[in-house]
Amino acid sequence: MPEAPLAVQDAANAPMLQASGVTHLFDVSKPWLQRVIAREHRQTLRAVDDVSFAIPRGTTLSLVGESGCGKSTVARLAVGLYAPSAGEIRFEGQPLSSARAQPELRRRMNMIFQDPYASLNPRWRVRDIVAEPIRAFGLVRAQRDIADSVARLLTQVGLAASDGEKYPHEFSGGQRQRISIARALSSEPEFLVCDEPTSALDVSVQAQILNLMRDLQLRLGLTYLFISHNLAVVRHMSDRLGVMYLGRIVEMGSAETIFRAPRHPYTRLLLDAIPDLELIGRSRTPVGGEVPSPIAPPPGCPFHPRCPLANARCRSEKPRHTRDGDVLVACHAVEEGRNTT
Repeated sequence: MPEAPLAVQDAANAPMLQASGVTHLFDVSKPWLQRVIAREHRQTLRAVDDVSFAIPRGTTLSLVGESGCGKSTVARLAVGLYAPSAGEIRFEGQPLSSARAQPELRRRMNMIFQDPYASLNPRWRVRDIVAEPIRAFGLVRAQRDIADSVARLLTQVGLAASDGEKYPHEFSGGQRQRISIARALSSEPEFLVCDEPTSALDVSVQAQILNLMRDLQLRLGLTYLFISHNLAVVRHMSDRLGVMYLGRIVEMGSAETIFRAPRHPYTRLLLDAIPDLELIGRSRTPVGGEVPSPIAPPPGCPFHPRCPLANARCRSEKPRHTRDGDVLVACHAVEEGRNTT
C-alpha cells in the first residue's frame, strides 16, 4: 500500500493550523568537560519525529499517548514556544517562524497549561492575572474598560465578577483552571492549545471543565489542539484523534472511527485500559512493558518490544504511514492484515 501524507489540504476547509514533517530535538549531552574526559559524543533526544497534522477551524484535534511520547512538546511547538528542528508549522498559511507575523499570531493563539496551581502567579489578584494579556496586546486602554472585560471573562467561565479581588490560593483546583481559561480567552484568541488541562483535577471536576471548554468552543468558534494521556478524557471532545508513541503519530483519523475500530495495536491497548461497565467479562490486554528511551529507540517499529503482533519485519523496518479506510496508521501488522484478531 503506498504511503499517504498525514496532513491533507482540503480546499473547501483549509486548516487553521498545519504541521508538516515537524521534528524537534533536545540536546541532552553532558557538559563539555565531562564528555571530553569520558570520550563521549553529544546526545540528542528526538522528542518529536516527523509529525504532520492539520486542524480545520472550529474543530478539535486531540493528541493522546503515554507520558514522554512528545505530545506536550508538540503543544509548545504549535504556539511557537519551541522552534522545530525540521519541518514547518503554519497558522492560516503563515509560517510561525515569520518574525513579521509574530505579534498578531501571538494574540490569536493561546495556551491552557496542565497545572492550575503552578501556572497562576500567587502574588497577583485574579483581576490582574486575567487582565495581563489585555494590557500586553493593548486590546483595551482605559482601566474601567479593562475591569469590565475581566468581569465579563470571569462570568463567562462560571465565576463571579467579585472573584477578581481574590488571590489564586483562595480557589479550588477546578476554579483555578477556570481562571486559567479566562486568562487564555482574554487576548480574544481563535486557537487554543490545551496541554492536559484536566489531569491535575478530580474526575468530577474534570467533567465540569471539559463541558465548559466544549460550550466555549461552540459559542466562540474556537479551534482546539487538545493534549492528553487519557483517551477517556478526549472521547467526547475530539473531532479528530492522533495517537502518539515515542515522538511519532502512529494512528490518526476521526475520533469516532478510532474509538469504534482502532487499528494500531498500541491504540487498542490504550482503549483496553479505559474502564467500561459494558465490557465487564471481556478479556483485556494491559499495556505491558516500558516506553523505550527516546535517546536510543529500538530499531524498526519503536513499539515492537511491547507489541503482541510484532514479527521480524517489525523489529527491523520502520513502518510508514498508510491509509486503512479513513484512518492513517503506521503499522506493518495493519498493512499486512495481521491485526484482525
